Amino acid sequence: YIIGSFMQITEHVHAIKIPFQVKTDSGTLERFVYVYLICGEKIFLVDSGVSSSEEIIFDYLKKIGHNPSDISLMILTHSHPDHLGSALSIQRMSGCEIAAHHGEKSWIEDVDLQFKERPVPNFHSLVEGSVQVDHVLEEGDVFDLGGNLNLEVIHTPGHSAGSISLHIPVEGVLITGDAVPLRGDLPIYDDFAESIRSIEKLKGFEDLKVLLASWDDPKEDDNGYHRMDEALDY
Repeated sequence: YIIGSFMQITEHVHAIKIPFQVKTDSGTLERFVYVYLICGEKIFLVDSGVSSSEEIIFDYLKKIGHNPSDISLMILTHSHPDHLGSALSIQRMSGCEIAAHHGEKSWIEDVDLQFKERPVPNFHSLVEGSVQVDHVLEEGDVFDLGGNLNLEVIHTPGHSAGSISLHIPVEGVLITGDAVPLRGDLPIYDDFAESIRSIEKLKGFEDLKVLLASWDDPKEDDNGYHRMDEALDY
């Protein structure tokens, strides 16, 4: 049973930090990944964590007065195992639909293809299985969660071809998946030049109050821009 930690970031955005392990030939890596709940008149989940993360996500939902069935949409920032891992269970238990960029669709809908083309350690213990993408996302798509709460899709390739970030203008929030690499961490890119362009695009948002990445703790105000500058330097 995974034990995670939670925090409410803004009026509508909640962060769930999920620890996991990757076993390699040289030892065990302790990792974590963040998933995010956006709670308006509708509830969206951003990413699903690794396999079995649904327990911790649903526990937190109950703590804030909601049920799994209240999740209407799961948005996957990309298709890698620590983002896709428990999507199958979450969809089965909540009935939510799934949205992702077309650049990630084939790997989300066929995890065996993903493993064949990108064989990472412990893949099948981190990912439950394939899921169907109900909504194919593009740059500029906007979701209305009610009450002036909108979510804008930003295509931020580089880490992977179909990586997306999400902007919540009313709260100055950027959710960036793995688009902003951490100095000294694993430098994973499909295309480093695209990664640079994507970080520069994210830096262009002038109203940033909090940067929410998957592999990093929340960064507020100027710390968010500083983190993006560090990523560009790295």
